[in-house]
Amino acid sequence: MLIVLSPAKTLDYESQPKVPARTTPEWIAESEKLVELLKKKTPKQIQTLMGVSDNLAELNHGRYQDWQLPMPEAASRPAVLAFKGDVYLGLQADRLTEKQLQYAQDHLRILSGLYGVLRPLDAMLAYRLEMGTALKTRRGKDLYVFWGTRITQSINEQLAASHSRYLLNLASNEYFRSIQKKSVQAEIIAPVFKDQSNGKYRVISYFAKKARGTMASWVIRNKVKTPAKLVKFAEDGYRYDSESSTESAPVFLRG
Repeated sequence: MLIVLSPAKTLDYESQPKVPARTTPEWIAESEKLVELLKKKTPKQIQTLMGVSDNLAELNHGRYQDWQLPMPEAASRPAVLAFKGDVYLGLQADRLTEKQLQYAQDHLRILSGLYGVLRPLDAMLAYRLEMGTALKTRRGKDLYVFWGTRITQSINEQLAASHSRYLLNLASNEYFRSIQKKSVQAEIIAPVFKDQSNGKYRVISYFAKKARGTMASWVIRNKVKTPAKLVKFAEDGYRYDSESSTESAPVFLRG
C-alpha cells in the first residue's frame, strides 16, 4: 500500500531531529525551473500570486531568493519533519523509529507544488507554493499543467517498486488532482473521516486532516497492505462504519 499526503503551510526548521541520511528529490531540476521564475517576482507580485499577507509575501520572496542547489545542509531538512500542519500533528513523524522511517521512505509520498513528489527523507528548503497556484510557465497556465504526467509517473514507479496494489489517498482534493487517476496502476482507496456535530456526522476539516496523518502513521507502524486490514483502524476514537462505507471510500466515525 502506497500512501499519498498533502504538504503543509506550517514549517519547522528550528528543531534538530536525528534521522537517517537525507535523499534528493526526484524532480529537483524541475523545482529549480519554478524557483527561477519565482526569483524574478517582487514581494507584491508574490502576494498577488499566492493571496497572502504582506509579511508572508516578504518571507517567501526571501526564501526564493535564498533557494540554491546543492541545498545547504544547515538550511534544509527531511520533508516529513519539515511540515508541521494538521496532517503532520497526526503523523507524528518525529516519533517514528529509524526502521519505520525507512519503511515510510518506500510507502509514503508527499505531493508538492514546488517539488512534485517528495519521499519522507528527501531534503527540502523552506517554501510556500500550493499546487493550485496559477503560476504561468512555458508549459501552461498553472502547476497542474507544469507537472503534467510526472507525478503520476513517479507514483506508478513506486507502486511497482514496493509491490503495492493499493494507493491510499490521504491527500486533499487540491493535491490529489495532480495525479491522473485513470492512469494509476493500482486501486485507489480514499478514506473519509467524520465527527459528530449537533447530532450528525460530518467532515470537520481540522479533525479530518489530523485523522489522515494519524492513519498514515498507523499504516506505516503496522505495515498495512490491504483495505481489509485498513478497516481495523481505531485510533483517536474513530471506528469503521460498514453501513456508509464503500470498497474505495471506507468511512470512519467518531463521537
